[in-house]
Amino acid sequence: MTTQRPRLIALENVRNFRDFGGYASRHGGRVRMGRLYRSGHHAEASAEDLAKMDALGIHVQADLRRPDEREKQKSRLRVPTIITNDGGRETEAPHMRFLTQMSVDAEAADQWMVEYYEKAPFKAHHQALFRDWFVHLAEAPGEAAGLVNCAAGKDRTGILCALTHHVLGVDEADIRADYDLTNAAVGVDTRLPEAAAYFNTMLGKDYPAEVFRPFMGVHLRYLDRAFAVIEARAGSVQGYLTDVLGVDDALQGDLRAKLIEG
Repeated sequence: MTTQRPRLIALENVRNFRDFGGYASRHGGRVRMGRLYRSGHHAEASAEDLAKMDALGIHVQADLRRPDEREKQKSRLRVPTIITNDGGRETEAPHMRFLTQMSVDAEAADQWMVEYYEKAPFKAHHQALFRDWFVHLAEAPGEAAGLVNCAAGKDRTGILCALTHHVLGVDEADIRADYDLTNAAVGVDTRLPEAAAYFNTMLGKDYPAEVFRPFMGVHLRYLDRAFAVIEARAGSVQGYLTDVLGVDDALQGDLRAKLIEG
């Protein structure tokens, strides 16, 4: 971890906004802070939120949401390069469709999320988004920053940020700590009862609050499962980056030169 500057950035209506730089790199030095950000969506961003984000110098935004998500919750953030993909369209959010089943318990909800993480790295539209993030981030001018977001900034975003950390030589303990920070950033324990009441009303259900925990926060075993599947199918994380995403050694070198200091 680093104490150079605050990692969590408090915004009024944008959740889970934080800097995911600052970690030591096995390539020497430390990942720059003020260059890599992650968050949930920006559809409800206030004028003050937008001003704070504008001041960060964000040039590249990877919006990992499906097209139906972007249409329903249109981003208020405007940056020079916005990476999107029109694949993966759904008529409703997959986790909400799951929650409309006759009976769901906390164990089933947890397993649903595990299975999501097994599939996510190999969805074609995710792979295109991940690849484009690395390409455009490397090409960003000067000291420009990049931002990764999805709906909640925890699952799709968590996978891509972990892959970015891998490229930059961040060790496994710090990768896991940064991923797990979502739980504190969104205040899962505090918000869970209110969120459960909201979703139960919307769904016409009476599920225990713990059913909704996997959809509000993260668990390290989810990320572990994604990387286990990546290693099983691609041979290694490096094999996934180079052979599946097409993020070759030269591109990875350019990213390290740009984003690692000292």
